[in-house]
Amino acid sequence: MTLEPFGARLRHAMDTRGPLCVGIDPHASLLASWGLDDDIAGLERFTRTVVEALADRVAVLKPQSAFFERFGSRGVAVLEKALEEARAAGALVLMDAKRGDIGSTMGAYAATYLDKDSPLFSDAVTVSPYLGFGSLRPALDAAEASGAGVFVLALTSNPEGAEVQRATAADGRSVAQVMLDHMAAENAGATPLGSVGAVVGATLGDAGVDLSVNGPLLAPGIGAQGATPADLPRVFGAAVGNVVPSVSRGVLRHGPDVSGLREAAGRFADEVRTAVPES
Repeated sequence: MTLEPFGARLRHAMDTRGPLCVGIDPHASLLASWGLDDDIAGLERFTRTVVEALADRVAVLKPQSAFFERFGSRGVAVLEKALEEARAAGALVLMDAKRGDIGSTMGAYAATYLDKDSPLFSDAVTVSPYLGFGSLRPALDAAEASGAGVFVLALTSNPEGAEVQRATAADGRSVAQVMLDHMAAENAGATPLGSVGAVVGATLGDAGVDLSVNGPLLAPGIGAQGATPADLPRVFGAAVGNVVPSVSRGVLRHGPDVSGLREAAGRFADEVRTAVPES
């Protein structure tokens, strides 16, 4: 059975739980700060604690796959269990994998994260369009077939991204704007929200692009990277109601106590509601 489209499910989650996305990023330094060893046992304890604390209350949990993959098959097994438990508790899971390739390889990535029969099936996945937006077609088609979503890198929060994303295409648009325009075309006519989202850093100041893609706008950079929820209206303008603010270390550093994680996430959620009342 195909799920309701991701955009509709995300809009409902944002309206009922608030739009906050919390990353699950088990850095070695975070494990150490929690008093955990940088091993499978530490990874599993960290991940289970975050899921227990937050999966029943935030709209989106965003595991960063690299921090699980570094432990090999045992780390991936922890990730699979986290996906199952988080979704069972009602959170949408966005796999932060940033996959990008062509043809059958992109198709294999799509099958990994966007096929309902895959143990790593996620509600959405991050992808890179910088082999050309058309290279994402296998992922876009797989997402549509399964009711999942994709978040496409557009204007990222790292300063190095500008050398590609702010470059000028042959028609005078920035490369980022070309990608955003493709996303808008994919989402045309979708209600209440399209399922193809854009990744746009909350640290950018004035984004300087047209963000009316009729899809969600994942906004990393809140917290440790220096952005705050109060920055969102300035960066996203009229599209701010579709923003999914993403925070990781700003919440995770308050573990290992479940209550500390919940209180930190609640503070960020309150700040978002204050900054973006219409969300």
